[in-house]
Formats: sequence, C-alpha cells, structure tokens
Amino acid sequence: MGDSFREHLREDSSFLRADRRLDTEPLDRLVLQLNRIYPQILTDKEATKFRNLDVPTAVRLGELLVHLQGKGEEACREFYRALHLHIEEVYYSLPTRRRLRDNRDPLKNQHVYHQKYVMNDKGPLFFLGCFSVAVGMALLYYYSEDKLTGGSRALGMAALGLKRRAREVLIWYTD
Repeated sequence: MGDSFREHLREDSSFLRADRRLDTEPLDRLVLQLNRIYPQILTDKEATKFRNLDVPTAVRLGELLVHLQGKGEEACREFYRALHLHIEEVYYSLPTRRRLRDNRDPLKNQHVYHQKYVMNDKGPLFFLGCFSVAVGMALLYYYSEDKLTGGSRALGMAALGLKRRAREVLIWYTD
C-alpha cells in the first residue's frame, strides 16, 4: 500500500489499460493537458509520439504510463490531476482512489455480511404489494363470503382481470 503517486500509478496501470472509457479522445486530452501546462513533464516531441493515431490507444496509454513513472513523483501527480480534471468517472473508479475513500470513511469500512441468496431484491413497494395481497386473501378466508357484501359474485367479478390460471382458481372457489 504505497503513499506516493508513483506507486499509485504503478498499481492503477493495469486498470487504466483495461478501462474502455480511456479511448483516443480522452487520452489526447490528457496528453495535451500535460504538454501545455507542464512542458517539463511532456515535451512537444513526446506529446506528438503519444498522440500518434497510427499506434493503438492501449499501446500509447501503456507507454505514457511507463514514461510518467520514469519522470518521477511530480509527473505522476500531474497525471492524476489531469485525469481528475478531464475524466472524473475514471479517476473515481481507480482502485487506489476507491481504497483510499473506503479507508477514510469509517461507515463504509464496517464489515457487511451479504446473504448468499437474496430472496427479494425488488424493494419495499413490491413487499408491501405482496403483503397486502396476502392480507386480503387471509381476510377473505377468515370472513366467509356470506359476511362480505356481494357474496360469491365479488370473487367472480374479481376473476375477470386475472390470468387464466388465477381465474380458474377463483371461479372454482366461488362454486
């Protein structure tokens, strides 16, 4: 677990190479940022090399990351700054950033035990809907049809909007 930007870049390199969001256009913006703002980090000749469209983007990105690690701590810090400025969603999804964010937030750092099988992941409204149907059926069963207004005709009318299988069960129950 390194504290320097150089070590962080070494850890994040494989993630950055695999991330599809870092294609040609975002890579060009990063190279231009480093070249224009910090020409001591990336000279015009080096920027032209890393912006060459004849070379695949993954290769150019890999060479840029190795080059920045060779330049030192300041170059790696400025790369992270440019990444944060231009491609924020990639910056926040970096493994080192997520690890730092999780270590700083004590509420997220708690151990959470996940269930192996989730029975219902549809939310509270789905649960309330199912619960109300179950309560309604229980009330129908508990109070006989004679006590309800409409008798068996209410169940027959309720069957009109249901699927075939449910309709057969309700009609069978009314008979």
